[in-house]
Amino acid sequence: MLIGIDANMTPALMDCLMRMGHGDELVVADANFPADSIAATTRLGAPIHLPGFSTPAAVDLITALMPLDAFGTLCALRMEIDDAPEELGAVHTDTLKIINDRMPKDGLTGSLARPDFYPRAARAFGVVATSEARPYGCFILRKGVVL
Repeated sequence: MLIGIDANMTPALMDCLMRMGHGDELVVADANFPADSIAATTRLGAPIHLPGFSTPAAVDLITALMPLDAFGTLCALRMEIDDAPEELGAVHTDTLKIINDRMPKDGLTGSLARPDFYPRAARAFGVVATSEARPYGCFILRKGVVL
């Protein structure tokens, strides 16, 4: 055990967060996301599984340790609801509350249509696969710096 580290933090996730550098992106994916096939193209090559975690719980765990980026780019992206890109589902609202609370000054969030989200996710550092059952509960988090 380590002091000050959430007991839910897994060794695989801690390793990933420590290996990521400024500007690297991490996907937090819902249960419907093709985590294995998308993760195969990432730096990690396989998903980090957080069974029993919702998207907000995973984002909370990650952003407690990983700073979000605010250097002229979006610090987080959400997957848009098909045919309703401006609509926020409950999973978006719950997750964005956590992101907004942890976002650095001048940090911004955005969104991507589902067909655009997948290729962006495929270029990420890694994929965290959750058990989130609410649709479109997928986010991309961009790592910032510790100032």
